[in-house]
Amino acid sequence: MRHGVRIGVDVGSVRVGVARSDPSGLLATPVETVRRGRGDLARIAEIAAEHEAIEIVVGLPTSLSGRESHAAEAARAFAARLARTVAPVPIRLVDERLTTVGAQQRLRSSGVKARDQRDVIDQAAAVLLLQAALDGERATGNPPGRPLGPPGPPAGPGEEASGGTAR
Repeated sequence: MRHGVRIGVDVGSVRVGVARSDPSGLLATPVETVRRGRGDLARIAEIAAEHEAIEIVVGLPTSLSGRESHAAEAARAFAARLARTVAPVPIRLVDERLTTVGAQQRLRSSGVKARDQRDVIDQAAAVLLLQAALDGERATGNPPGRPLGPPGPPAGPGEEASGGTAR
């Protein structure tokens, strides 16, 4: 198991849940929910720098059959822009099937009412995503998911970044 903090990112259309691991890679904990839009990539980059992350794990939504949806394309595009912002920190894409559903079930079973879940559901999903990635790496000895292709240079102000992706 590699040593170092990992950041987990659950990308939604309105919010991005962010979690982090401890340096030994045993436990994922929530960090914050970042509002999508201006400054979201910069905030995630700040979180990664603050925790001296060795990599960022981005959830890739896939169907139960394993097919990628429109949401997966959006997550890939977000990951590519994030890669340019956080370079040279590597980005890995990890299957996130059922993380939001699992997060909702856990919150509900812990007594959090549905109307109160909105503020924390994305963080909880990021925790589940990152914990699954950590557990998978510990079990196999291999980094989780697939690496995102090498990022290009950072985007300038007002410029939309794009990066290569591994399919």
